[in-house]
Amino acid sequence: MRTILVTGGAGFIGSNFIRYMRRAHPGYRIVNLDRLTYAGNLENLRDLEGDDGYTFVKGDIADRRCVERVFEDHSIDVVVNLAAESHVDRSILGPEEFVRTNVLGTFVLLEVARSFWLEKGRGRNPLFLHVSTDEVYGSLGEEGYFTEDSPYDPRSPYSASKASSDHLVRAYHHTYGLPAVITNCSNNFGPYQFPEKLIPLVIINALLDRPIPVYGDGRNVRDWIYVKDHCRAIDAVIHRGRPGESYNIGARNEWRNIDLVRLICRVVEKRLSLPEGSKEGLIRFVKDRPGHDRRYAMDPSKIERELGWSPVHPFEEAMEMTVDWYMGNRGWWERIISGEYRDYYRRWYGERGVAG
Repeated sequence: MRTILVTGGAGFIGSNFIRYMRRAHPGYRIVNLDRLTYAGNLENLRDLEGDDGYTFVKGDIADRRCVERVFEDHSIDVVVNLAAESHVDRSILGPEEFVRTNVLGTFVLLEVARSFWLEKGRGRNPLFLHVSTDEVYGSLGEEGYFTEDSPYDPRSPYSASKASSDHLVRAYHHTYGLPAVITNCSNNFGPYQFPEKLIPLVIINALLDRPIPVYGDGRNVRDWIYVKDHCRAIDAVIHRGRPGESYNIGARNEWRNIDLVRLICRVVEKRLSLPEGSKEGLIRFVKDRPGHDRRYAMDPSKIERELGWSPVHPFEEAMEMTVDWYMGNRGWWERIISGEYRDYYRRWYGERGVAG
């Protein structure tokens, strides 16, 4: 039995990962440490209430005393650091919180892990797995792919804060011998994703007949992966990854934003038995994001070759499952967009000259 600390486990990727691990490895204990900021929601894990192998702790990764108590009380063996402020738009409006959580929070986790595992000799086969992003590499041209050897070139406060945390993790491995691994993943999508992100935003606005905003000319390219394939990749790294290494995670699945938006519209139209093209009239091109990276694309050859992982969910099938989930869980996202998110949602639209 190993005890895994998942930070940010009430968020999008975290809640999907915890649910995946409880099914894939029922003998493991999972401790979920989450501050429950706007994007953290315990409803995301309501189905695990009463599960003896799962424990929730409300707390802040930047609070050293809190993190120390979690390590001592639960004898943590593995850290999967998913806690992060992650929305680029919000990082432009308020970068301080991104530095606090993504940089200081990662530092605190590293310090406590170093003390607990290396100085006190606790932890069974310990591992610190830091989950990062493809955005640390900057922007690609029309050709080429990010590899683990690509230079870092972050372009937003969000990506800069994640790049900083990556460097800290790597430094703790080389300086102190902390068993640590970094994963850099492409854009995720799937159930429980907060409605400010592109795919749930498009799905929800299409269902509500609201304007669908698309930045700039819509030709920015992103590499998309279904969140459950990402969870499988993290699992593979926990069990077969080599400390000191980085692994790029991606599905070789590039889409221009405008083409992705149109695909989602077609899926929604199909589900609602509407004529093809009827939702595309909601699309509005809006003022581009400052410093908007043009293209991301990951080369996942290393994780495929060394760890035997590859995605198993075909993209369009996974997108249909995602649309179905949002249609079947309307109460979940309606509570969000009618609550704290409502004012942010309206302000975001107003700043771009689109009626929300």
